[in-house]
Amino acid sequence: MTERADRIRTKRQAFATPGGPLDRMVRLLSVALPALVGAVAATMLIAPLSPRGEISFLLDRNKVATADDRLRVDNAMYRGLDDGGRPFSLSSGQAVQRSASVPVVQLSNLTARLNLPDGPAVLSAKAGRYGIDTEEVAVDGMLQFAAADGYRVQARNVSVSLPNQTLQGDGRVEGAIPAGTFQADRMRASLAERTVTLEGNARMRMIPGKLQMP
Repeated sequence: MTERADRIRTKRQAFATPGGPLDRMVRLLSVALPALVGAVAATMLIAPLSPRGEISFLLDRNKVATADDRLRVDNAMYRGLDDGGRPFSLSSGQAVQRSASVPVVQLSNLTARLNLPDGPAVLSAKAGRYGIDTEEVAVDGMLQFAAADGYRVQARNVSVSLPNQTLQGDGRVEGAIPAGTFQADRMRASLAERTVTLEGNARMRMIPGKLQMP
């Protein structure tokens, strides 16, 4: 055991003697390491200034995926002025325009806010189609109208002219007002004046005491 320890000690002493392998390794690293650090630093400084290659490519319009909708907006809002200069707004949970050639926007969960002579009013519907040029909303399903003084109108198969603040419908419209319910082939109503005109096979069921005479 002692002889083995002596041999190991002798080897270590020979490795560490002046001018031995350890000294040579230290001298080599003292030169190589600073040179390596300098080379890395020079590379970092010069690399950003070196020219870079540009990549160009062509897209095949027949193979690139395209969106079906020209315009799709979530939580959309449109603002405008009616014929009396009063502001109105039309908001929608989602607005989709299918084609640039057709100025119609599909709306869902729409709400229109109007300023009538007697105060604010709200129109709401589950879905509709907004004409950009005409500023009219064709309602799909039931339309709900509520004025600030409690006046209510429900109507199906109608469209709303936001500038004129009128309702109109063709093709068997139906609805309800405080005075009763109605059905007709055609309907014209003024939201501001609270008048309803029914044409063609008109039917109306009155609620006693609800009709207010001027």
